[in-house]
This record gives sequence, structure tokens and C-alpha cells, in this order.
Amino acid sequence: MGFFDKFSSQFIDIIEWLYSSDNTISYRFERHKNEIKMGAKLTVRPGQVAVFVNEGKIADVFSPGMYELSTQNLPIISTLKGWKYGFNSPFKAEVYFFSTKVFTNFKWGTANPITIRDPELGPVRLRAFGNYSFRVNDPSKLLQELVSTDGLFQTDEISDHLRNMIMTSFASWVGENRTPLFDLASHYRSLGEQVRQAIQTDFAQVGIELTQLLIENISLPAEVEAALDKRASMGLLGNMQQYTQYQTAQAIEKSAQKPGTSNAGMELGMGMAIANQMMNGMQFQSSPQQQLPMTPPPPSQGQWYLYQNNQQLGPFSINQLSQQGLTPQTQVWKAGMDAWKAASEIPELTFLFPAAPPPPPSMEKQWYMYLNGEKIGPLSQEQLSQQGLTRETHVWTNGMEGWKKASEVIELAFLLNSTPPPPPPLM
Repeated sequence: MGFFDKFSSQFIDIIEWLYSSDNTISYRFERHKNEIKMGAKLTVRPGQVAVFVNEGKIADVFSPGMYELSTQNLPIISTLKGWKYGFNSPFKAEVYFFSTKVFTNFKWGTANPITIRDPELGPVRLRAFGNYSFRVNDPSKLLQELVSTDGLFQTDEISDHLRNMIMTSFASWVGENRTPLFDLASHYRSLGEQVRQAIQTDFAQVGIELTQLLIENISLPAEVEAALDKRASMGLLGNMQQYTQYQTAQAIEKSAQKPGTSNAGMELGMGMAIANQMMNGMQFQSSPQQQLPMTPPPPSQGQWYLYQNNQQLGPFSINQLSQQGLTPQTQVWKAGMDAWKAASEIPELTFLFPAAPPPPPSMEKQWYMYLNGEKIGPLSQEQLSQQGLTRETHVWTNGMEGWKKASEVIELAFLLNSTPPPPPPLM
């Protein structure tokens, strides 16, 4: 190699990033101590951003396009280098390429159950999982906060950090959300979007944009799910007596299809049980007098709880409440209520409190006078005269639309007749 070839090999003419794996976020262009020549070609492809770093300081940033490097398009490096007059000497700088594509299908999930208070089930523990997508929206900030001097920064170096941020925010939002667990499945999309928007500020601090957050499932503990399944099954069975008859008949039929394996005593017992059920369900047809309607069971009154003297008492039937010193102000609760309430606020308990008689009607009206700019009262009719009532005095009592002169009130005529009218004016 000649001197010229050796000298020219120290300069970089083309700067580009050709290889990009699916999980590479940032790549540092390999320079191997070579200097970048002024006039070198910089190629930034779609979905990339190039960031120049000079002596540990972030300098110029290039969006997709092809550039011929010069002091004109390297204003920050030119300033840092002190090229006041466009000096075009080779220079050393690190070039980081960032992928700005959307990285998809990253998993998140709650490491431990989250305890929330459901309006229907009460305190429950739940788990959740889903996936999220992100992309780089501020390469300079990501370089400062996380990449630093890493020459090959990949998704596995940041995914754990992003997942922890999502789980923390999700736990806060689902705890504040008042949607019943039975309805959560229909709100997965809106809840995921709420969490995404809430956490976006935290992601922006490291130069990342959370583009999508999907909730795939929110699950309850196995024992709670089993109880809910049993509750749903009971609702589907409907008439338990008919279901029992059906199951018993099915068992006898299966036993009859397997000769030699049946148990005579068991079959006899099941047969008698079916016969007994049939007799209970039949109505005798011998005469109209024998056809007696079956009396339905009394409706359940529910189980009530009292809160007295800072203690929770119960459960009690509705008839036992009075025996426990129930008053209209006593706080009570039963299944189906969303909170404790005063007994007087619950219509079905009003019969326990005898209606108080209204106050007796007043036998004498109460009057008011407006005298010398002052309202005086209440007064009886006898006291009106004692207060200097005249025909011009304004008075009022309950039932009147407004203040009137005493001379205009018929009820006070007898008082005014006993008082001489004012003297005639002097001639």
C-alpha cells in the first residue's frame, strides 16, 4: 500500500447503517479511530435518525435523507470545533443511528395480584396481562438517558424497564376505576388507552413513545372463579327439583344398561326417591275437594347488620331488628346495598317506626307589627293593643300575602273600634 493509500484510508467517506435487526434500537457507526472527512456522504434511510456526538456532547441530528457533510449542515459541531470561517479539515465524531420504527408485541403482566374493592364482590385480588408497542420519538434524550456509550442498544435492554412502568401505572388506574369486574371485559380497550395516556409522560422522559397498550385478560383467583362458575351454573339449572329428577332417572338408566354391575339396594332407594317426588308433584284427581294448591315458601327477608357503639352486630332478620334497639338513626346494611345507611332512609324498615303525631294546631294566630321601622312579634291580638296598634299600623300573620294596614284587616276591626280615630286636621 502506497503512502497516499495509507493516508486516505484514515478518512471516512461514506456513513450509513445498512443492517438493522428487528430488535435493534440504536447502532453506533464503527469509526475505528478514523476521522470523518469534510464532504463525506451521510445516508439516513427512512425509519432512521442519525445523531452526531462530539467529545461527549450531542451535536447535530439528521432526519432521513442524503447529505454531503460540510460546515453548513454541521452547525453545532462547527461551533464546538471553533470553525468560525468554514475550515474544512477532517474531524472525529461518533455517529449513532436510531431506528424510529414501531417495535411491537412486547409482553407485560402483573407480577403480584392487585387488590381492589369491587362494588359487587367487595375486596378481590386480580391479575392482568397484555402487550404493548413503542418507538423512539426523541433520539437525543434516549441517548442521554439510557444508551450512553452502548454501541448496540437493543430492545431487551429496555423492555424490562418499560414493562415495570406499565405495571405500576396499571395498578394505580385499575384501583381507581369503578367499573364492576363483571363488566371489565367490555372496557379493555378504553382502560388500556387510559393507562397509555397516563404513562406517556413517564415514557417521554427517556425519549420513548408508548404507541399502543392492549389488555388481553384480567383474571381472578382460581377459588373466586370457581365460585362464580358455580353461581352461574345454579342460574342455568333453573328448577332444582326437575334437575334432581332428571339426574336420578339418568343414573338408573345407565345402571340398567350394565348388567351385573348394579346395586339392588341403591336402585330400590333411587326408585323410591323418584316415586316420592312424583307423589309430591301430583295433584289428586279423585274429587275437586282434594285438589289443594301448594303453598309457596315465604319470601326471604334478608340478613341485616347493625352498627352500634362502634361495633358491627348481626346478622338479624328484619323482625329481630327492633329487639336490638333499632332507632331511625341506627346505621344498617344488608347484601345488595352499596353502603351503610340510616334506618329511616330505607323504605322497607319504615313500618318499624311508629309515625309521630304532628304538632297540635295553634289555637290563636300569631301577629307581627311593623312599628317605628322595627318588626315586633309574635304577638297575640290582645298584645297588639298593648303595643299601640293604630289604624295605620302595618301588620302581618300567617296566611296573609303581605303586610297590610290594620284598618284593612277585618279580624282586627273590634280592636280599632275601641280606639278613637285620630282628630280632624286643624282648619
